[in-house]
Amino acid sequence: MNEHHDRLTDLLLEKNSNLSFTQARNWIELLWEDFEATYAKAGHEYAGEEMTARVVRQWVENHGERLHEFMGKNPKYQQLLNKKENLH
Repeated sequence: MNEHHDRLTDLLLEKNSNLSFTQARNWIELLWEDFEATYAKAGHEYAGEEMTARVVRQWVENHGERLHEFMGKNPKYQQLLNKKENLH
């Protein structure tokens, strides 16, 4: 999984220069966890890391350049990302 996270973090940093490495990594972890939790809640069986990586990659490709805007408009995520950044 770390290899997937590393590649996705690098991709997000290529798409969005407004994010620090830690913020980009946190976004990848949040998107990853969100997809897996939502998929499980919908009653689907675990499809593996490869599927999760494909979905998160697609999200980064489509929305990565604007993730910093989302964070600024949503204090809940801003606090979460800032809190996680202080932990690293």
